[in-house]
Amino acid sequence: MARDFSKLQRDKHPMPSFVKAALEDNNLMEDYLERPAYQQNDYIGWINQAKQEATKQKRLNQMLVELKQGGVYMKMAHPASVKM
Repeated sequence: MARDFSKLQRDKHPMPSFVKAALEDNNLMEDYLERPAYQQNDYIGWINQAKQEATKQKRLNQMLVELKQGGVYMKMAHPASVKM
């Protein structure tokens, strides 16, 4: 499901290939795409802003865990994404 990014107040961040591959390899692309546009954009921007590769990987892993778990966004409760 495509999200409407037109209402974002920040620039839209392009998804890096390593993030796309991680989402696909972990069967989490659908979970990612079900999140609101601002969350998708924030996750990508947050991962990309890391200067060190280790930090990028740590942030990517956090995103993957949160998507898999559901109900969490950036370590905060996100009831709309709770998985049954």
